[in-house]
Amino acid sequence: MDLADLGDAFAAFWQERHVCTLSTARPGGPPHVVPVGATLDLASGIARVITSGTSHKARLIGEPGARVALCQVDGRRWSTLEGRAVLRTEPEQVADAERRYAARYKPPRVNPSRVVVEIHVTRVLGNV
Repeated sequence: MDLADLGDAFAAFWQERHVCTLSTARPGGPPHVVPVGATLDLASGIARVITSGTSHKARLIGEPGARVALCQVDGRRWSTLEGRAVLRTEPEQVADAERRYAARYKPPRVNPSRVVVEIHVTRVLGNV
């Protein structure tokens, strides 16, 4: 999926500072929805969320390829990114995600157990 084809308004919306929600599935299917900061790389079609490796959301990702939804809302504008998630623990991947997070929000606090929820976007919904 080429996210750049969704236009400048879409790209700008995902660069503005907004709190997002990440939805994962609990055992048995009910959703687990939590507020997160997220970044989106249009060129690669990858969204990233930094979190602690011991967090419930990280544990729910479990095996690679877990289905997730990442959403942000600003009044009537909204966008949901659906995709498959994997946890990345490599120091260079974590550092890259921290840089991206700092550019959109602010520098994250120090967290030696930080991991990255890397979402390979497969579907986009919204009104931007």
